[in-house]
Amino acid sequence: MQTSNQSPIKYPLATATWDDAEYAAMQSVIASGMFTMGQQVATFEKRFAEYTQSQYCVMVNSGSSANLLMVGALFYSKNPNLKLERGDEVIVPAVSWSTTYYPLYQYGLKLKFVDIDLQTLNYDLVQLETAITEKTRAIMAVNLLGNPNDFAQIQALIGTRNIVLLEDNCESMGATFSGKQAGTFGVMGSFSAFFSHHISTMEGGMVVTDDEELYQIMLCLRAHGWTRNLPQHNLVCGEKSADPFEESFRFVLPGYNLRPLELSGAIGIEQVKKLPEIIRARRENGLYLQEKMEHHPTLSIQKEIGESSWFGFSLVIRPGVSMTRKELVMRLRERGFECRPIVAGNFAKNEVVKYFDSEIQGELVNADYIDKHGLFIGNHHYPIQDAIQQLQEI
Repeated sequence: MQTSNQSPIKYPLATATWDDAEYAAMQSVIASGMFTMGQQVATFEKRFAEYTQSQYCVMVNSGSSANLLMVGALFYSKNPNLKLERGDEVIVPAVSWSTTYYPLYQYGLKLKFVDIDLQTLNYDLVQLETAITEKTRAIMAVNLLGNPNDFAQIQALIGTRNIVLLEDNCESMGATFSGKQAGTFGVMGSFSAFFSHHISTMEGGMVVTDDEELYQIMLCLRAHGWTRNLPQHNLVCGEKSADPFEESFRFVLPGYNLRPLELSGAIGIEQVKKLPEIIRARRENGLYLQEKMEHHPTLSIQKEIGESSWFGFSLVIRPGVSMTRKELVMRLRERGFECRPIVAGNFAKNEVVKYFDSEIQGELVNADYIDKHGLFIGNHHYPIQDAIQQLQEI
């Protein structure tokens, strides 16, 4: 509901990518009477794995659940190079969404916050290098607002050390670095299919991996920790009974219920068909933004690494400019823009961090800056030249 002193929203953060195909897919599920996870979900997993050129995909009920599943799987791996234990140190960027961090805390890991680069909004690679020590057991790379990290540099920093690389790619579906899909550089990568993301399956998330053991662990953790969804010969419990009755309620891992609905799987099948065109259109808008806004005197935009899929467009007030973020928000709203802070800003400032076992590497100068001077607006799967032209006049 609009207040009397606020212009109607002309440029929203997100819009629907569905058409008759998604509604027909839902109707087919309704007609089948099969609503819980089944063949539609399995088909979508296969199609999404093909899109990302991954061996395996596990669909869950949200991107947040995808992060939880991804972190949890490492605790039950038999591979000593992958297995994490409580107390292990994980490096995280200071700017991300809450559920990047919560699974790490919930599994008893120690978080080390590292600053971001003010231009790319991803890791400050200089500070990341200083943060990596003999205690570092994992690095969580978050590809922010569609922009992939510089994985060549990150992998060079890891070198031959036994450090697990994970990717929270929930905002960057379809982005690429050196021709490879973001979300596939780590041993696992998470994705989101929430309404405001590149594709939407109502609620939904995915994890992709090329590691068969981790894949099977996630199948088990996703559904109660039971064996029912595992192959007869598997890397979790070894051997299953050939009698399904014997395996009905056999629990081998402390799992969850993160299963998606068949409706989400059916919608996902249609959405992934559209994904290449959705990414192409978002990149076209990104190129136009760069053309028009790269040298804007008041606002800086995100510096692209690789090929961004442009989840949204960040706007950061340049240092030395007298405009406040409150004034910027007011000007954007007057022109009909819906806007939000850049993800959660500097997450280390939040009260919830008091529950974490965590530390900060140096100072979070850039995270603090965008926390006070940055925001983002929406990008879409259709041309938005008019919106970008409006930005030029801010």
